[in-house]
Amino acid sequence: MIAESILVVFFALVLDFAVGDPRNKFHPTAWIGSLIAKLTPYTKHSSENLEKLGGVFIILISSGIVVSLLIFLNIGIKLITIDYIYIIISIIVGGILLKTTIAIKGMERHALAVVTALEQNNISSARDNLSMIVKRDTTNLDKNHVFSGVLESISENTVDGITGSLFYFAIFGLPGAFVYRVINTADSMIGYKTDIFKNIGWFGANCDKILNYIPSRLTGFIMILSAMILGNNWRKSYEIMIRDGRKTKSPNAGYPMAAIAGALGAKFEKIDHYSLGDGNISFTKDHVKSAISIMKVTSILFCGLVVIPILLLLSSLGWWIHA
Repeated sequence: MIAESILVVFFALVLDFAVGDPRNKFHPTAWIGSLIAKLTPYTKHSSENLEKLGGVFIILISSGIVVSLLIFLNIGIKLITIDYIYIIISIIVGGILLKTTIAIKGMERHALAVVTALEQNNISSARDNLSMIVKRDTTNLDKNHVFSGVLESISENTVDGITGSLFYFAIFGLPGAFVYRVINTADSMIGYKTDIFKNIGWFGANCDKILNYIPSRLTGFIMILSAMILGNNWRKSYEIMIRDGRKTKSPNAGYPMAAIAGALGAKFEKIDHYSLGDGNISFTKDHVKSAISIMKVTSILFCGLVVIPILLLLSSLGWWIHA
């Protein structure tokens, strides 16, 4: 029933806000990453086309294993014959599993770890902590470009680590959320355009671009509403998102980044790649705290304005695969 899926979303958000992610190698995302890492060496080949085909199989095999496990788990839960116990267990298990595909508190922890290092004037530690959440080389970044990297990561990961999974849960249930997580994880691991991964990661990277096309834009607009609620400059947020959202090499990442840059009245810059927003590249801890607040409010609003309406619409149309 529709209430069950709504409660799963609610429970997942509450869990994430309350406890975040345990540092555990058995966490589903860590397990997915480990699986991708084990499959990758088998796809290396002298032929570019065979490497690309290998990249396709990485996604298909990883997704197939994850979806199969979810199906078997669902079958096991359905063996419970007492209705109210079945519903309670479905909500609890579904909420815990959906929670593992999102990382609100985890992103906050990573961001504040960088800020703490900067406050202690430990630029080396700040760069190291930043390297855990961005793809760029952080070795020679100055203080303000480290801050910029943190803010950009919060913005982009609001989609990658939160709203993307929730969007695909709304349409395809837990299998949708987890396949999205497989593809997003693969993109972060092997989607780099380097000689090693440019062929193997091609399929995952392009799948990620396609899957994030709608969520990134919806998230950008909801960030503007969040900025309004929080008293940030929502008009500037809208202006900068429309003006600068397409400036990044990624067709999706620029929208949430530009929305937050505008809301904070700041400029985000990745040297030799892009500049989003107006003003100087000069940041403080308050900028990061404001970005985290926008991320949190956006997560809640996205559920209320996007996820629940999709669930209600699909339920009314008879599309019922959620669990």
